[in-house]
Amino acid sequence: MADAQDRWVLHVDMDAFFASCEQLTRPTLRGRPVLVGGVGGRGVVAGCSYEARARGARSAMPAHQARRLVGPSAVFLPPRMAVYRALSRRVFEVFAQHAPVVEQVSVDEAFLEPPELRGADVERTRGWARDLRAAIRETTGLPASVGAGAGKQYAKIASELAKPDGIAVVHRRDHAEVFDPLPVRSLWGVGPVAGERLSQFGIATIGDLAAMDDDDVVHALGRTVGPAIARIARGYDDRPVHERAEAKQISAESTFAADLTTAGQVAVAVRRSAEGAHRRLLSDGRAARTVTVKVKRSDFTSITRSFTLPAGTTSLETVIAVALSLAPDPVDFGAIRLLGVGLSGLTEIHQDALFEQEFVPEVRHTLVGDRDDDLPDIVGVGTTVTTDDDEPAIAGGGAGSGEPVHAPAAIGAWRQGHRERFRTGADVRHPEFGHGWVQGSGLGRVSVRFETAVTGPGRMRTFAEDDPVLETADPLDSLGW
Repeated sequence: MADAQDRWVLHVDMDAFFASCEQLTRPTLRGRPVLVGGVGGRGVVAGCSYEARARGARSAMPAHQARRLVGPSAVFLPPRMAVYRALSRRVFEVFAQHAPVVEQVSVDEAFLEPPELRGADVERTRGWARDLRAAIRETTGLPASVGAGAGKQYAKIASELAKPDGIAVVHRRDHAEVFDPLPVRSLWGVGPVAGERLSQFGIATIGDLAAMDDDDVVHALGRTVGPAIARIARGYDDRPVHERAEAKQISAESTFAADLTTAGQVAVAVRRSAEGAHRRLLSDGRAARTVTVKVKRSDFTSITRSFTLPAGTTSLETVIAVALSLAPDPVDFGAIRLLGVGLSGLTEIHQDALFEQEFVPEVRHTLVGDRDDDLPDIVGVGTTVTTDDDEPAIAGGGAGSGEPVHAPAAIGAWRQGHRERFRTGADVRHPEFGHGWVQGSGLGRVSVRFETAVTGPGRMRTFAEDDPVLETADPLDSLGW
């Protein structure tokens, strides 16, 4: 067959996964702009539906900005990781039924390389992908986009081109036509720092990088990383699809062009690193018990400090607060050239964020005040995922970088003093009406929409907040399994 290709790798990405899970289990939200994430002052978007994206919202955006863009029709919900993990497990069961080896990238994406597609043509590959998507939809009710190409990088970019809820199959012979015009940031490992370095050489697209002189590549990106990325840009990606060991630790750190000398600068650096590690934590689908801060002085001596919570957390607010409590004040400690935040003790069991504040240590110093633009330039940045094999994998930022652009963000804010019995988005149960979720609350009243993934859109009813028959429910009951 003239259209045959020796190797086909597929990348499957569950579309707007967090928001799609909410729309699945809460049918009233289907077709509406849904934002999942934190609602506090530091809250950011963990995921958003395509209806919200059409109005400018995106993952990792501050919650207040997303609300302003989407408008009053926005539905903002706290993440329910138990539901996302349960659906993720179902999705990966489907993967396992279709391919002997599945390389999990995050809670909602994976690479597959089916042996039966070796030597297949485009149409046969497209049919295989169509059958896989149908199986995912039948098993979970969720949409998925599938990209297929001659290697992992090309499958990953193809799945981006397939979104939303589509298929893109790119033959090796079409690489230049399809991939060369795309931004160089589309490549795995080309994050903001590498992208800026390449732009100084006039490199804007994948095609520009493919045509770049080898010496310039090394000068721009380094002798280790540069040639590997350039080789992928030129159409060669023979990295195998293999099962990954489960992460033991996730961390993000930055090295600064000038030392940090104020407490405010340290606070901003802590927040940035915590956000980077937290994005990877959410994509991993687990919670973390231990927060670690690593700092390196200007004389290159370094220290680490850790604090372990009584239960795992997925709250960005908690991670930031703990990290701030551990971070030293450079006035006492000395000027700082590197700062990182790590998360370990990873577990699927996590603490309700509303109860976490009492366990967070007090901040030693007042690390507040400076703005983001008061930080010195960053000369080195990376997110490290250490697996059970103790092999760290560095993921650069940006699309196609190994750090999913859809998984990012905060889980709610703390509330001081009075705690509402039922907060918006909470799962509840009524003996007569069954399972539902809180659509709104206040002034002693709570409005509940009674529905699950299998009921279709349900009716909303209002109760007194202290109604004894209304009880907190297990979020997994919303799946109707």
